[in-house]
Amino acid sequence: MIPFLDLRDAYLELKSEIDTAVLRVLDSGWYVLGEEVENFEAEWAKYCGAEHAVGVANGLDALVLSLRALGVGHGDEVIVPSHTFIATWLAVSAVGAKPVPVEPDKNSYNIDPTKIASAITDRTRAIIPVHLYGQPADLDPILEIARARGIAVVEDAAQAHGAEYKGKRIGGDSDLVCWSFYPGKNLGALGDAGAVTSNRPDLVEKLRVLRNYGSKKKYVNNVAGVNSRLDPMQAAVLRVKLGYLDEWNGRRNALADSYSSALEGSGLILPTISSWAKSAWHLYVVRSPNRDHLIDILKDAGIGTQIHYPIPPHMQEAFQSSNFAPDQFPLAQKFAGEVFSLPMGPHAPMNVSDVVCRSIENASAPH
Repeated sequence: MIPFLDLRDAYLELKSEIDTAVLRVLDSGWYVLGEEVENFEAEWAKYCGAEHAVGVANGLDALVLSLRALGVGHGDEVIVPSHTFIATWLAVSAVGAKPVPVEPDKNSYNIDPTKIASAITDRTRAIIPVHLYGQPADLDPILEIARARGIAVVEDAAQAHGAEYKGKRIGGDSDLVCWSFYPGKNLGALGDAGAVTSNRPDLVEKLRVLRNYGSKKKYVNNVAGVNSRLDPMQAAVLRVKLGYLDEWNGRRNALADSYSSALEGSGLILPTISSWAKSAWHLYVVRSPNRDHLIDILKDAGIGTQIHYPIPPHMQEAFQSSNFAPDQFPLAQKFAGEVFSLPMGPHAPMNVSDVVCRSIENASAPH
């Protein structure tokens, strides 16, 4: 069996360092915020090329608190991709705003910048481009549109740890950049964790207050905040793993190259990476109208796969009240019916690409 992702392998490779870091926190006697979190925030901001980072409890909170820091709320609209993980949409609805979907570029799967302007109204307060599967969205035209109209840009970078846009790491280009450190991410904690990076100190200060019950000083609550603080134990683990992120991303890139070479001519629609982008290869996503059959073939061959994502947000019951028609976003609907992800991670065996290729060739061969 070759699993889709084995999280234990990541721990075992760094076991000694991770155990030491966890014990350091246990011995410190400081278990909420504190020096461990502050050190990770500084190290993560530096890695991303940003001036500040604010650690929060998870990636969804990073998005929600970012919108709150910007003052987005009831009656406002936020432009989101029609093809994304539902957390992007949930953050918008969580603050009482309305998600306004925009279809993806058919090659990158990211939001199509050429379709954003027509979706803007006088109620649009923010745009959330998602760097889906680890490939950067085309930020420059998005930022140009937003800045010309006084609209904020909040990047959803939950899958883009270490990705680069035009030679610069994702993390400091827009108003706020939101991160998830869910265990399966390129930089993953041993539980839920998240952060926001930014070059805007005014928004960073708001985020620090919002994540801590709306308080700058204990028992003095300036706003109605929440409890969403990065756990120091997770921060310690992330500090260890950050030292290996580039190396592990290199392994992902090598596996992606192996897939692309082995699967050329297979009939699958393979990932397309723009010349100005360096993907983090969080996922290696292929497409086929015969997806379900191929998944069964690969399962029989011992290859684990996943579908990212089988139901587009506009068709989820959670957004039924928005009255979206099933065919309103045809590309999102099409992708949901065709995409599937092959094993991808720094500990996946390199020969998985050959096994996948042989299995698909056997499935296509006449019998």
